[in-house]
Amino acid sequence: MEKILILGANGQIGTELKLMLRSKYGAQNVFSADLKPLENDPNSVVLNALDKENYKKIVQQNNIDTIYNLVALLSATGEKNPAAAWDINMGALVNTLEIARECNCAVFTPSSIGAFGMDAPKDNTPQNTPMHPNTIYGVCKVAGEMMGNYYFERFGLDARSVRFPGLISYGSLPGGGTTDYAVEVFYSALKGEKFICPIPHDRFMDMMYMPDALDALHDLMTADPAKLICRNAYNVASMSFSPEILFQEIKKYVPSFQWECQIDPVKDAISNSWPNSMDDGDARKEWNWNPKWNLQNMVPDMLEKLAGKLK
Repeated sequence: MEKILILGANGQIGTELKLMLRSKYGAQNVFSADLKPLENDPNSVVLNALDKENYKKIVQQNNIDTIYNLVALLSATGEKNPAAAWDINMGALVNTLEIARECNCAVFTPSSIGAFGMDAPKDNTPQNTPMHPNTIYGVCKVAGEMMGNYYFERFGLDARSVRFPGLISYGSLPGGGTTDYAVEVFYSALKGEKFICPIPHDRFMDMMYMPDALDALHDLMTADPAKLICRNAYNVASMSFSPEILFQEIKKYVPSFQWECQIDPVKDAISNSWPNSMDDGDARKEWNWNPKWNLQNMVPDMLEKLAGKLK
């Protein structure tokens, strides 16, 4: 990677990925693109990923060799307008793959636990298993995985991906996902507000702290391609918990924290179809995936970092 473009750079992953990659490759070599410009960022460009002509021009003008395509309407948001979710999620992906093919770029596009459905094993969900999601977000992720594989097999395009669990971070606000509760609760706890949880108290889902997610992105994209078998997309995991387990951990540091569940039917149905935990053995074997964060060290770090940000 010498010249990198992050598409959807204002989102939860992109906000922090930009900083990490610039620290490794130099600010002048990492370009951020989104619908709105970033202030005081000379390498920020305004780009609609559905505008293929302008997208390709930016790639060519800046000699981009690696594209991180992070554009997506997330699970809960996508259910409000499935047609728009398909157009945006798949439109950005197809443009990215075509431009990468034409300009000889490597591509990363994240998949998700949302790609699984009710017929997948709930515990230690394997790398290869039935994938029949019940959301348009999940449908897009399955289609995206297949498209990445197709472009690799048909054109030799270096396309790679991971299936992210719910991501927890203090860098930006949540973006409309089913696992957003695991970020929003930290804001409520620090503000002294009672938290209203939209999913059942005992609903387990895989989660990951953003530093591990960034490591996964970088480690996969710098891995030896000859060792990659799954490519699109690897299960990656680090911790699995229910809301109640998370909230009890937060109470160790914020004893006054209070919460209750008021179930959102849409998020309930979505989360019920997702794995409790994923088997990430292939990622560990093929590119040495090794997460550093768990629930016990994530919670105090998240509270500390977010408290500093909220001052």
